[in-house]
Formats: sequence, structure tokens, C-alpha cells
Amino acid sequence: MANNNTPVIVLAGGTGDLGGRIARSLLEKGAQVRALVRPKSDADKVDSLKRLGATICEVDYHDAAALARACEGASCVVSALSGLHYVMVGIQALLLRAAVAAGVPRFIPSDFAIDFTKLPSGNNRNLDLRKEFKEQLDKAPIAATSILNGMFTDLLTGQAPVVLFPIKRIMYYGDPNQLMDFTTIQNTAEYTAAAALDPSTPRYLRIAGDVLSANGLREAATRATGEEFSLLRVGGVGLLSAIIKVTKTLTPSNNEVFPAWQGMQYMRDMFTGLPKLEPLDNDRYPEVKWTSVAEVLATRK
Repeated sequence: MANNNTPVIVLAGGTGDLGGRIARSLLEKGAQVRALVRPKSDADKVDSLKRLGATICEVDYHDAAALARACEGASCVVSALSGLHYVMVGIQALLLRAAVAAGVPRFIPSDFAIDFTKLPSGNNRNLDLRKEFKEQLDKAPIAATSILNGMFTDLLTGQAPVVLFPIKRIMYYGDPNQLMDFTTIQNTAEYTAAAALDPSTPRYLRIAGDVLSANGLREAATRATGEEFSLLRVGGVGLLSAIIKVTKTLTPSNNEVFPAWQGMQYMRDMFTGLPKLEPLDNDRYPEVKWTSVAEVLATRK
């Protein structure tokens, strides 16, 4: 049983990869985690949270009173929700209102990304949803902290078509020396847990487990595999924008959460350098030991 001095953190999205890691990190730090799950959540994932030591609260996000009750007594609400507009704007807004109604002092939204505040609207669906929710969050009577982590380094092992292992190339657009931010899911979770327990966080915290250009990725891949990688410049950033437009036209359905063109939008924005994270707040929580890109690439079998 937690005593009265044990901080209570309400976590939404705990059945996801990032959310589950945040739950584990919070529990390891001695916090009480109250995980919000929907009635139709994956039973195995809910059981996994329960085994970690989280308190499971089954809620209907559209039941404002019940959701507010689930947030009562918490020192922070953390959202690790993932989805399209219905989730990232709609459900997060319901969670935000519940946190305010329950008198929770702090809210961490599911903003884990490059610095979308520096980008124009209309070019990146994923980031536009964060911008739309930001407008509501900034008007709410609650202290908010967004954690920006660049790109998840884990994606470089295959999901993001940048490090092309079979042909030993680093595919890029634009400037091979443009720096980009990469952070593992685990490091992001550890940092988020520390921030959730820190009552004095600013509006934004920016982190990067590694900062590399395409040239830096080439060196990291060569070091990680022991095989020489080289650069493959496809064209300028404008070409990638044109490819995205064609891809969206050929796949008009917008119901997929992570379509190929959305990943392209994310990489396009990183290649421009506009959303580069500055300054970095890596040193705020010294207990986080940052994992490099080379260390992640070395794990690929």
C-alpha cells in the first residue's frame, strides 16, 4: 500500500510500448501509478501493467465524472495516447478537462516528437494534431510540460527507411550535415517518469539521446556493424515533399494511424532542420543514461 507521501501519477496509454515503459519507470522510482484503461483494452497488456504494480482504473473517457474521479489525488496526469484526431485531440481534451476538474496540478501531453512549434501547419498530419491540442492545453488552468525527443532511435533498425542495411547505405534528402535528434523509447520513458515526479518542470523539455547528421548516421552504422556504409542522396527536400504528395494521392484513405506518407512527412521535416531541438535538457535528470544510435543499430540481427 502506498502511504500518503507516495506521489500518485495517472497514466493514459499505459498499454502501449512507450506508456508501459513509463509505468515501469515510475514504479521503479517509487510512485503509485494509476493506469487508465478502456473496457475493451487488450487483456494481456492490462495484466502486464497489473503485474508491474500499477493500479488499473477501467474508465469510459466520455464519462466526465468517472474520469475526474479517476484523476483525484494525483500530482500529475501523463498521456502516452496514440492515434488520430479522435484520440490525440478529442480523448486528450476529455482527459485534460478531467485533470482540471480533479484539481491535478500538472499535465504531460502525448507530444513526444520533433519540435512541432517551429513548423508550419498543414505539412504534417501527426504534428498538426499536437498543435491543435496545444491550443486547448495552453488555455487550461493547469501547468503543462511537453517532452520533445526528436525521432525514436528504435525506428532506425528497420521501420524508418534511412539506414539501409542490405545495401549498406544511409538514405537522405538535402544536406548530409544537417543535424537531427534521436532518442530511444526507453530513454524517453525514463525521462518522462522523472519529469512527472518533478513539480517544477517548464512548459517544454527537449531531449536527444544522440544528435547526428546523415554523415553521422553513416559513421554510427559503420561502427555498429563493422561494415562500411556510404551515403545515398536521393535529392533535395523538395523532392521528398513531391513523393509524399504522390504517395498520399495513391493511398487516399486517412484511417490508418501510421501510413507510409506520414513517416515520410516526419523524416522530411527532420531533414529540413527546422524542428531541431535547442537547447537540450538532457542533464536535468542525471540518472538517465543516454543510448546512442550506434548502440541501437548494433542490436539489429
